[in-house]
Amino acid sequence: MSGSAPFQRVVLVHYHEIGLKGHNRQRFETRLLKNIESLASGFDVVTVHRLSGRLIVFLREGAVQAQAEACATFIARIPGVARTSCGFKCGRDIDQISAAAVDALGQAAPFASFKVAARRSHTDFEMDSMTMNKVVGAALCEAYPDARVRMKEMDVVVHVEVVQNSAFVSAFSIPGVGGLPVGSSGKLMALLSSGIDSPVALWQMAKRGAVCHAVHFSGAPETSDVSEYLVDDIAHVLEQTGCIRSVFTVELGGYQREISLSCPPSLRVILYRRLMLKVAERLASQVGAKGLITGESLGQVASQTLDNICCTDDAVAMPVLRPLIGTDKQDIISTAKMIGTYSISTEDAPDCCTLFMPRSPETHGKVAQVREAESQFPEEEWVERIVSEARLREYRQPK
Repeated sequence: MSGSAPFQRVVLVHYHEIGLKGHNRQRFETRLLKNIESLASGFDVVTVHRLSGRLIVFLREGAVQAQAEACATFIARIPGVARTSCGFKCGRDIDQISAAAVDALGQAAPFASFKVAARRSHTDFEMDSMTMNKVVGAALCEAYPDARVRMKEMDVVVHVEVVQNSAFVSAFSIPGVGGLPVGSSGKLMALLSSGIDSPVALWQMAKRGAVCHAVHFSGAPETSDVSEYLVDDIAHVLEQTGCIRSVFTVELGGYQREISLSCPPSLRVILYRRLMLKVAERLASQVGAKGLITGESLGQVASQTLDNICCTDDAVAMPVLRPLIGTDKQDIISTAKMIGTYSISTEDAPDCCTLFMPRSPETHGKVAQVREAESQFPEEEWVERIVSEARLREYRQPK
């Protein structure tokens, strides 16, 4: 069943953490608004407004429910968004509000139970929240006589909010990824492979508001360049929700060969990692990033023991952030599937991390021992050369 009045379709964007920001709240809201305006431009969006603790995305006249749901589903993936709801804007008239609620609830089907959650932001509206709940609830019971009203464990909540010049009614709701809007927490440089973990680590930090640049270490010329194409595919997925700004690609295979020929075999992996961090730190400085991101999880592989992490961190002065450090592999896989990178990351590609791997890598490296092994190589010269030869690819991100 449907109400008789035509209403403008909207997507209501809810956030949680931004609402705790006090005097800085407007800055975070504005950043999220600009991100949504830019990233959702491919949908039927007319404009985006800030309104009493949320954002309202206005869709073009004639947009249908499927288009509203597609837009709401997409926006729910943007960092900073806690929940999106498809709904309607209507006049501050209880009959219009009730008709809009009938439309909204009908488009949240199937359902067996519902409740109404109404509130008014201005007391100049003659009807208080409790009365609105009763009147709108009665209209819904008449329109959907087989549905039950339940205050707990209901299938659908019909939200009604009366503001200064209009009212908004919604029922169909989608959970968002939460966090903070990208661009609100500075810049970081991620070490990005074509594997499962590092794209998730980058996404986790983007969800904390960071603008993420990345560097991909290819095994070329000792391996094929397949991983470079897979990383580009991953970046295009992350680009959809504004989570990546650029990727530097560098060829590390030749330097790994040099290390493998001269250093103790057990220390190869640690020396590879130290060289990667040094290059990443130099590139981070070029783009104004103030920290590095890796996809390491404690104890997952030989290079990720606590002793070896200390040895690699010793190579740089910049902080190294490891958002996955205490995360189980299955949880990382679940997140990779959710953000859309998993299928790409499971494609076969030669990886610089497994190039010239020793049979028995060191799991409890000592900083002094590693520094001594590293001292025979012209590390500074290598870093300068690698950085100068890095290839840059940029991706679309809201300004």
